[in-house]
Amino acid sequence: MKTIHRSEERGTSDLGWLESRFSFSFAQYSNQKRMGFGKLRVLNDDIVAGGKGFGMHQHDNMEIISIPTEGALAHKDSTGVEEIVKV
Repeated sequence: MKTIHRSEERGTSDLGWLESRFSFSFAQYSNQKRMGFGKLRVLNDDIVAGGKGFGMHQHDNMEIISIPTEGALAHKDSTGVEEIVKV
């Protein structure tokens, strides 16, 4: 059985510096029919304002994949790794 999730049915958030669309329940968006897909728990589209971003925070027991579609993304993690990911 196929399930189609239409774009306009996704959860959204706008913090001014961060615009997000959530495929699955995340932050204040809660939808019991959209809790994830297998082991995939979060699939967000984020638009981050230039010069803004997330402070240092934990991601225990998970992998984060960031794919910039425009510009560049600076990343620094708790292991001391620092990278600039460019389009």
